[in-house]
Amino acid sequence: MTFHVLTDIAASISELKANPMKVVASGHGMPIAVLNRNEPAFYCVPATAYQAMMDLIDDAELLKIVQARATEASIKVSLDDL
Repeated sequence: MTFHVLTDIAASISELKANPMKVVASGHGMPIAVLNRNEPAFYCVPATAYQAMMDLIDDAELLKIVQARATEASIKVSLDDL
């Protein structure tokens, strides 16, 4: 059976157990597929890559809000009224 691996780098779960920081470093800042019996079990994502992913998710959510509000009627307000 074949599995779709979404990274260029993979490591076995045994390698991860033996030396987790070496496995993380081998990805050079990119996620690493951790394999269990040659099947992707999970992805090891460095903190900077995780933060970048979370920023993209936040941006996508904000874009949805902007698009939903783009058709709303606008109301003119002066700074003095605030």
